[in-house]
Amino acid sequence: MNVRTLCLSILHEGDATGYEIRRLCVDGECSYFIEASFGSIYPALARLESEGLVSSRTEQQDGKPTKKVYSITPAGRDAFVQELSEPLGEETFRSPFLLFARFAHLLPRDLVEARANEFLRERSERNKIVTAAKATSMNACDAWVINYGRAMMGVAEEYLRAHMHELIALARAEPNKDAAE
Repeated sequence: MNVRTLCLSILHEGDATGYEIRRLCVDGECSYFIEASFGSIYPALARLESEGLVSSRTEQQDGKPTKKVYSITPAGRDAFVQELSEPLGEETFRSPFLLFARFAHLLPRDLVEARANEFLRERSERNKIVTAAKATSMNACDAWVINYGRAMMGVAEEYLRAHMHELIALARAEPNKDAAE
């Protein structure tokens, strides 16, 4: 999947501005699919519009600049289904916490413990949000995706709770005195 397909998927559900698309890609339901920045969303939308797969209109806002709202066209709906039919790319997983954990042996134990607890709290809060999502108000495919997310997040949280002490034990017992000077 790419940003183009992600934009089409969001517009398939309803009209949106570039800002709204970005928000869905960062904080919303699409944040689990692929990474998309403003620098990739707006060029993708421009290409989609030049290809006739989306259209746009400007809307006036009270006290704000006009906004550009995008809509998917019938050709865009067909292209979206075609793109979904293509082979899937390799799934990627990125985690700054795992980079931190990989080098925990270089860090003071109290820092590793604090970061691990902080990460666990964040994972637990995110897991609560996903768990609270009402699968009954979604279509069956949306519910399946949410349930998959719940399972994956639950396993990650469970592993961290069960093995966090091992990571903390790998850290240095004493802070690096040279680093503080």
